[in-house]
Amino acid sequence: MNLSRREFLQALSIALLSSNCSTQRRFGDFDIEGLYSAQPFGNVRLLHFTDCHAQLLPVYYREPSNNLATGERHGRAVPLSGQVLLDYYRLKFGSPEAHAFTHLHFIELAEIYGKMGGFAHLATLIERLRGESGPGNTLLLDGGDSWQGSATALWTQGRDMVAACNLLGVDVMTGHWEFTYGSKRVLENLKQFNGEFAAQNIALTDAARFDSDDDTATVFNPYVIKTLQSARIAVIGQAFPYTPIANPRHFIPDWQFGIQEQNLQAVINQIKTRKAADVIVLLSHNGLDVDLKLASRIGGLDVILGGHTHDALPKPVLIDNPGGKTWVSNAGSHGKFLAVLDLAVGNGRLKSLNYRLLPVFANMLKPDPKMQKLIETIRNPYAEQLNKPLGIADRLLYRRDRFHGTFDQLILDALLDVLDADIALSPGFRWGNTLLPGQTITLEDVMNHTAITYPQTYVSSLLGREVKAILEDVADNLFNKDPYYRQGGDMVRVGGLRFDCNPIAEIGRRISGLKMLDGKSLEAEKNYKVAGWAGVDAPSPGKPVWEIVTEYLENKVKGER
Repeated sequence: MNLSRREFLQALSIALLSSNCSTQRRFGDFDIEGLYSAQPFGNVRLLHFTDCHAQLLPVYYREPSNNLATGERHGRAVPLSGQVLLDYYRLKFGSPEAHAFTHLHFIELAEIYGKMGGFAHLATLIERLRGESGPGNTLLLDGGDSWQGSATALWTQGRDMVAACNLLGVDVMTGHWEFTYGSKRVLENLKQFNGEFAAQNIALTDAARFDSDDDTATVFNPYVIKTLQSARIAVIGQAFPYTPIANPRHFIPDWQFGIQEQNLQAVINQIKTRKAADVIVLLSHNGLDVDLKLASRIGGLDVILGGHTHDALPKPVLIDNPGGKTWVSNAGSHGKFLAVLDLAVGNGRLKSLNYRLLPVFANMLKPDPKMQKLIETIRNPYAEQLNKPLGIADRLLYRRDRFHGTFDQLILDALLDVLDADIALSPGFRWGNTLLPGQTITLEDVMNHTAITYPQTYVSSLLGREVKAILEDVADNLFNKDPYYRQGGDMVRVGGLRFDCNPIAEIGRRISGLKMLDGKSLEAEKNYKVAGWAGVDAPSPGKPVWEIVTEYLENKVKGER
């Protein structure tokens, strides 16, 4: 059912009145108790956030309207989106949770409920939850993609986020985009990190090991044992397994990755043989599809805390496997959510679990003063650059969706226009804040969608069949029947060209109906001028993409005067 804006607001008012609750009461009076409190449960509390992408301030972030998946699935509750998600999890129409977990009526509800996340607000919620569980009973786990995604993170090479995560009190983390700063910078930043970094699936390459004086192949500790008041928790790290494929290999030339399923099972067996822990947790950046398959094949894991694909699961999925059962969760992105797992542990094992994925509403949580001061200190040297106005959003500008995002379209339009290209390609990254209609587009907003260490643009001459091959290759990464061959992300964004995609078709046959914007079919043997950015093979000579988008927006503003 599609409602107009007026009809929706009328229906929302009726729904809120019928529940004897108004938006003013819920958010003006900070009715925290209803959303953030729960009955005491268990004796151990795990807090998990992931994929914050260096967003220190609260943001708008629209969830996808479609989340297609194909092939082998484990857990029928995922992936869901929109009204189907609300119906499945029984979330109320127009509620804060309905807004947090879906794209539905995003503009209207964003105007009511405000921005989400922000490290100062996240810090307040974390301290509240730590206080509830008592001293020595809580672990804070970071699933990675914390050091990348903003201008200040790029300009400080992730040091701003190390400082913020230290103040937040992160106990253990793993990684993905962190590695794009290069192995040297990663190791330097970790020296400043107060927590521990774990990754069982990263090892030295054979060549690097041959040249090393150290006989061990491991780069990081595969796991960490944390002894709390009531239990010992083993946290095994699982970094993004496809880093050298999805990102430039030259950043980490001496490290090899992979899922490393056999090694993971050996690590679990070692922990169990030594009776070193009561609960075993995999802190994963595999992506949800990979985690679900892994959980079905690996025995001995109690919980997988997942990330990378930015899925926000209101409830975890219970998977059967050779060793029993494993709970799989995924905690969303951009600081919008904090997963709370209350565990009842006794007699050396996990007895039961209570899970909540809490939306972090900035209007409901007062900012932590220490974190707020740190954020101001980080941002002040760059304030003038960050706040530079570039234009006004004439529509909802968002990135996250399977095939298309309006902010991605802005980037594509800039590439086509400034670089005078026939076709433009932009990566299907899932990070980047959302702007409401009428908001000023600042340089910070552009950087929130483009701030990477390989932002250079390029212009190439490609045959039509080569363009189609690129689209087929990306589609296979997304829709391969075997989750282990999926690398996460969304479909590459394409400007100047339309096409159809059949996700359930065989490899090489998913893409069809390729037509240029003038209606002419893409010709297999014709050369086309193709612009893009973020190439993973070799550094490109072009300008950083944020300069291209800035130039495009400034030209648009001048043309409108």
